[in-house]
Amino acid sequence: MTNPPSDAPSDAPSDAPSDAPSDAIVFFGATGDLAYKQIFPALLGLVRDQGLHVPIIGVAKAGWSLDQLKARAADSLSQHASRQHGNGDAGATQRLMDLLRFVGGDYTDAATFTQLRSALGDAKRPLHYLAVPPSLFAAVAGGLAGSGCAADARLVIEKPFGHNRDTARALSRLLAQTFPEASIFRIDHYLGKEPVQNILYTRFANSMFEPIWNRDNIGSIQITMAEDFGVQDRGRFYDATGAIRDVVQNHMLQVLANLTMDPPTGEEHEAMRDQKAALLKAVRPLAPMDVVRGQYAGYQSVAGVRPGSSVETYVALRLFIETWRWAGVPIYIRAGKKLPATATEVTVHFKRPPRETFDEIVPANSGHMRIRISPDVTIAMGVRVKLHGERMIGEDVEMILTEQVADLMLPYQRLLWDAMRGLGELFGRDDIIDAQWRIIEPVLDDVTPVYRYAPGSWGPAEAEALIGPDGPWREPRLMAAKG
Repeated sequence: MTNPPSDAPSDAPSDAPSDAPSDAIVFFGATGDLAYKQIFPALLGLVRDQGLHVPIIGVAKAGWSLDQLKARAADSLSQHASRQHGNGDAGATQRLMDLLRFVGGDYTDAATFTQLRSALGDAKRPLHYLAVPPSLFAAVAGGLAGSGCAADARLVIEKPFGHNRDTARALSRLLAQTFPEASIFRIDHYLGKEPVQNILYTRFANSMFEPIWNRDNIGSIQITMAEDFGVQDRGRFYDATGAIRDVVQNHMLQVLANLTMDPPTGEEHEAMRDQKAALLKAVRPLAPMDVVRGQYAGYQSVAGVRPGSSVETYVALRLFIETWRWAGVPIYIRAGKKLPATATEVTVHFKRPPRETFDEIVPANSGHMRIRISPDVTIAMGVRVKLHGERMIGEDVEMILTEQVADLMLPYQRLLWDAMRGLGELFGRDDIIDAQWRIIEPVLDDVTPVYRYAPGSWGPAEAEALIGPDGPWREPRLMAAKG
């Protein structure tokens, strides 16, 4: 475990967490939207694929019953669970229902946690999942500590991890009063995605990439996260958050770290996160000149959005990493809603040869490596090949190295299984979270103007000016449907 940020607390609990797997799952917010869309399907996957057989206790407001929770779970599974296993889900569904328990009460009431301790029975090492707003973290952590439910327990919390750097550090200090850092799992479902892990695997399992993965051969990098839908029914949440906090501070910077970090060294369990932390600490904090914010027309009519809101639904960024490997290489990130497609894609653009041997005009971004993260998984290499005929002229082609459907294991299933076993590699660490906030904090809120853009477009025109000669932005090409 690495040291916390310099002004983080030093009074964390001293008892080292047990290496034994968790023997119960407790999820707060059991009747909420996150549980409905993500947690119940993930729990079904754990029961079906990993043989999970520990008590699963849902905690929510009073007024619900166990039967109502089971009905909610069944409806969730019918709407959101994977159909990959066909009728094989029926037995697993029944086993999941048999494992479910329910505790109802107020999170600020000590009696709720007394009931929870009773419901845990003989369980000694529970995993507590806080699928609740961050404003309730303090109440839940305090209730767990006061009832004895925190001893030898693990804690999973959902983003956002604070609203800015100061509040993120305050959250770390709060949690450290009850849980050691090794027992805190800050979940970012992007890190549980198979194609995000595949970035690391492809880089470090193939020796051909390492010699060219640097400033001498790479001219620029683009990362695009596009969504063709709007904020839907999340207007109130989104208007307090915006695109930078919602997806850049976490998802996009984690993708950037996987793409540009140095190889992990040694066998130390924290080696991977150590390298991620070192990379993110080397990213230059953003300046206003490196940011373009946009808002799609019609956003302000969404329920929950403030009149005259200047919150961004689109952002384009230009980043630099202050290391020898990446000095001078611009990295462009854009993320937005109401764009023409829903896809997340990375493109690494290689530099052109030092001179054009065949005296032709070649696009600057002719050679590239393209990594699709969603909705399908694709890795492709762009190269230039000669056209048929006597003339020495060519065309750009792309070789598809792999093209697959989306990963079969749900990200939350993978992450919860890792958390139960105390494996923190795919979770945020306090110094990593602090480094991510350090990068974006100078451009939070209204530091830069917000430009309107038409739904179905690729965002405001100002984003093209940001990328300039390193452009144009590469539009994701979706995998053709297979019959």
